[in-house]
Amino acid sequence: MTYTMPAEWERHERTWMAWPTAGYMSMEADDEIEQAYAAWSNVANAIVRFEPVSMVVSPRDIDIAQEWLDPRVDIAIAELDDAWMRDMGPTFVRDGEGNLCAVDWVFNGWGAQHWAKWDHDAQIAPFIIDKAGVPLVESPIVNEGGGIHVNGTGTLLLTETVQLDPYRNPEATKEDLEEEFARTLGAKRVIWFKRGLTRDYQDFGTRGHVDILACFANENTVLFHDQQNPEHPDFAVSQELREVLEATEFTIVPVPAPQTIRDEEGFVDYSYINHYICNDAVILCAFDDAGDERAKAILESVYVDREVVLVDAREIFARGGGIHCITQQQPVA
Repeated sequence: MTYTMPAEWERHERTWMAWPTAGYMSMEADDEIEQAYAAWSNVANAIVRFEPVSMVVSPRDIDIAQEWLDPRVDIAIAELDDAWMRDMGPTFVRDGEGNLCAVDWVFNGWGAQHWAKWDHDAQIAPFIIDKAGVPLVESPIVNEGGGIHVNGTGTLLLTETVQLDPYRNPEATKEDLEEEFARTLGAKRVIWFKRGLTRDYQDFGTRGHVDILACFANENTVLFHDQQNPEHPDFAVSQELREVLEATEFTIVPVPAPQTIRDEEGFVDYSYINHYICNDAVILCAFDDAGDERAKAILESVYVDREVVLVDAREIFARGGGIHCITQQQPVA
């Protein structure tokens, strides 16, 4: 049987997230832990204005999570290693009759990274699939939700450094992966990008997730990360992105990167591409940057029937991801 992944802009039953666990932040100071709580709860509390949110919370963190979260956020209890729901959670798809199912990819800590733990996280997809009450679709490949982006009508965006990572799928070829994505996602066409953003290859990176590079805003329009400062190493990455996309028939919309190019760790990977589309809204990363309002205006021109909501994402990016990385949509059944 083959399946099709609905586009993110289709109506959602709910959004799934995961609460930052005490173990995940064990090396952080108390004030840094509170910054993480604020960042994750601000995203959940923004989304719950538009659709239900279910937050997976470790048993020991229930009281803390309830202090920070809007009472409308539902809490589901399960053990966790970290808080990146896009990657450890399932990918919801439909079967040939339109029934909702969900793919359980193999999760191995972003290619068995030396800092990662994933014993609990590898069980979260089956846990959510059971909660959602839909059939589980098994896949033999290592994949994360942040490594794929679809337009809902058969086109899939990928990066070579993630999907062909020797620590993820060491024996797989592009043809092997395209065949599996055709089966699980309904991918009739795959657009491969060579690499991801530079910082994503440092510690706590994913080795090039696509959901910070480019995304579909509708079935015919692709937004891409446009780093316009030649001092930033992602200037070349953006040029490569543009070249690949200009060879397609899609309408492409550059979204200029924030003007901030460095933090205390070096060149940033701040990106407005890593936003989340929920029912009637877009939750957009903000960086206390002059580019925030410009990005908001661009997304408002593309998502014309949705409210664009800016939420500060700097503390999420400091830990290795963005708003899209901590959310996962469950489409309406």
